[in-house]
Amino acid sequence: MAKFRKYFHEAIQKEYPQRAAHYIADIENTFKRIQPDVHFAKTSKNPVDRRLEIAAFFLATIEVLNKNGESIEKIRTLLLSIANEYVRPKNALQRILKKLPVQMIDSWLGKFLIRKMQNKVSQRAHPDGFAVRIITDKKETLGFGYGIDILECGICKLYNKHGLQKFTPLLCEIDYITTSMAGLTMHRSGTIALGASKCDFRYEKK
Repeated sequence: MAKFRKYFHEAIQKEYPQRAAHYIADIENTFKRIQPDVHFAKTSKNPVDRRLEIAAFFLATIEVLNKNGESIEKIRTLLLSIANEYVRPKNALQRILKKLPVQMIDSWLGKFLIRKMQNKVSQRAHPDGFAVRIITDKKETLGFGYGIDILECGICKLYNKHGLQKFTPLLCEIDYITTSMAGLTMHRSGTIALGASKCDFRYEKK
């Protein structure tokens, strides 16, 4: 079982103690139905596609809660709590590792790794996946030297396919949580989920 699942199960058990077993079983069955749509992500040449598996599990959770009458705000609160607990460092070593990439940005190794990443993410490896542009010009990245433009969003494609695109912006909010854990403040002027032509990620050190 993917390690992220336990965080969903624990949150459902805490929030819905009387219905938890039913909800979890329904979420797992829904995920099995959705999973073939993201099966390519595990072996995709574009590493950004790998986030689609957990995005599909979020989608399964959303679908189950939505059909049981939960409000968007209630679903949002639950999903953000799951995301926060999942990415939260559990010990001192994890806290260091989460912030290490930020400290390496200006190093020769950091620049080498960014160049390698650029080659992998710039082209979508699958029609349902991501296409990403990495930006290293400090003038375009608030002086940080690293920024991202998502040109095609695999999560939007997945949620659109299942008719739940109104929930896609909830996944966009999770980016602020993961960025904060890395010791950064994220700036974004728009997202594909809300009609922009791209999702622009710009960062500043806290």
